[in-house]
Amino acid sequence: MTKADIVANIAEDTGLERVEVLKAVESFMNSVKSSLANGDNVYLRGFGSFIVKERAEKTGRNISKNTSIIIPAHNVPAFKPAKTFVEEVKTKVEVK
Repeated sequence: MTKADIVANIAEDTGLERVEVLKAVESFMNSVKSSLANGDNVYLRGFGSFIVKERAEKTGRNISKNTSIIIPAHNVPAFKPAKTFVEEVKTKVEVK
């Protein structure tokens, strides 16, 4: 499912114009991104949490040059689904 599919589904469900729904979806995504960029987690009850995970510094290998490099500590965005979300997916998804 793409962003266009999401916009189309919401527009159909709510009866709103696609342009308005697209603005709302874009605004939601921008709000989540800016919150995570500021180090704040986003909690959506019944859906899940967008969180910032901290990765520790580690040593990596450059195989082509056969050298080791230090990968600095950094933050990465992550999504943790709510229990109800996980249970619904477990019971409704059919393996193809």
